[in-house]
Amino acid sequence: MRPVPRLSVVISVTFVFCLFLLFQLHVSNLFGKNPQITHQVNNLFISFASSSHHQTQNLTRFTNESDGNRAKHPEEEDTCAGRYIYMHNIPSTFNDDIIRDCRALIKWFTMCPFMVNSGLGPQISETDNKTTSYVLTSKTGSWYATNQFLLAVIFRERMKHYECLTNDSSLASAFYVPYYAGFDVSRHLWGYNTTVRDELGIKLAKWLRERPEWRKMNGRDHFFVTGRIGWDFRRGLDDDSEWGSKLMMLPEFSKMTMLSIETTAWTNEFAVPYPTYFHPKSLSEVRRWQRKVKTVTRKYLFSFVGAPRPQMDGSIRGEIIKQCLASHGRCKFLDCNKGQDCDNPVKVMEVFQRSVFCLQPRGDSYTRRSIFDSILAGCIPVFFHPGSGYNQYMWYFPKDYTKYSVYIPESGMKNGIVSLRNLLGKIDWVSIMRMRKEVVELIPKIIYTKPGLVGPEKIEDAFEIAVDRVIERVAMVKRMMETGKDLQSEYSQTRDLKKLE
Repeated sequence: MRPVPRLSVVISVTFVFCLFLLFQLHVSNLFGKNPQITHQVNNLFISFASSSHHQTQNLTRFTNESDGNRAKHPEEEDTCAGRYIYMHNIPSTFNDDIIRDCRALIKWFTMCPFMVNSGLGPQISETDNKTTSYVLTSKTGSWYATNQFLLAVIFRERMKHYECLTNDSSLASAFYVPYYAGFDVSRHLWGYNTTVRDELGIKLAKWLRERPEWRKMNGRDHFFVTGRIGWDFRRGLDDDSEWGSKLMMLPEFSKMTMLSIETTAWTNEFAVPYPTYFHPKSLSEVRRWQRKVKTVTRKYLFSFVGAPRPQMDGSIRGEIIKQCLASHGRCKFLDCNKGQDCDNPVKVMEVFQRSVFCLQPRGDSYTRRSIFDSILAGCIPVFFHPGSGYNQYMWYFPKDYTKYSVYIPESGMKNGIVSLRNLLGKIDWVSIMRMRKEVVELIPKIIYTKPGLVGPEKIEDAFEIAVDRVIERVAMVKRMMETGKDLQSEYSQTRDLKKLE
């Protein structure tokens, strides 16, 4: 928007005022003998000056509204009241500088190719071949090879375009800290001592503690986002052989709310969806995709995209793969130990789109990115542990898990008493269609759209839901503080991820 020429308006008003004074010096000589004429001329100049003054006020008000401060007229309803977010302008040491050396963020591979497009990753050409055109929505430009670890970068970019972002901290209902904690810890997980792993977190804690915004609720209205699991930040001992950092054990961060792709049992952690490959730019685009996956022909009864975990005690993946390969074509197995197919978004989405049920056993941790890729494809997830979905994404999934998923206890798979083909094959078509409808309706909630969507095309996506829930949580904690209630329940290790409620 073009800047309003304030200076020229002021000069014009000043010029008129000077003319008025000069005129007054001579008016008595010219019209002194006729007071009526003198009075009429004076009124003319006063009226003109008043009009110029009002124009200046209007232009100033317009300018104030266009500078990002969201100035409001008294008679207008403030649609952001109670929803303002203040984003701390933390030193680049805590975010941009961390990802500048993108080759060192993960020991096993470089993250550099995924840093493009504000963290969405390389754009996928949807017209490369017939398979790509069939699997993805054609000619939308909304499909990207997104890496799951880039959630913090994606979230920060979305926050820059959040409609209720404010630079007036007194208006804020919550305070966002754009710290790339996940990449800070991941680059130091192997071969570094605990001092190095904890260094930046301790420095940021001190920086926040000294800010006036911190004193408002002693940090309980602050939150940050990470693309790693919660256990990476809860190292209990200062022993170099122990995993992760102690970020969430620091006094300052223990008061904050952490949003991560997987939570621990602590009640100030909340799970948000892993990023998928789909980042639409309009609601109509999402509706078009939902219609497609609701009606697509599904060749396989069930599928599994993953790899065995023979070294992991109690893993059921081996049994799942065994049953899948023996299903006589009813199951599709995409082996992530062979080739690069599991790194190919088109290959992964093709399997999920052609499957009625998608198996989601535990991997290195409780959750998997595959959960959200399969939901995006309209595939009904099959869980084997409550901590994989039901006790994680409570802001996003229905409380009644039977509406959108199938639950098979791990014990049944370990004992070999469950036949996946028989159990899933017995589910009637009416139930399948009901569950698929629920799954498809979840799609807008579990994706991260492109920044800047407003008006009728705005989508209540994973970002919007997360921000709204954080604001609700802060408001609840604030009420508890004002009434003198004990806050321990909101910042303690009391969740039971193993319990099926």
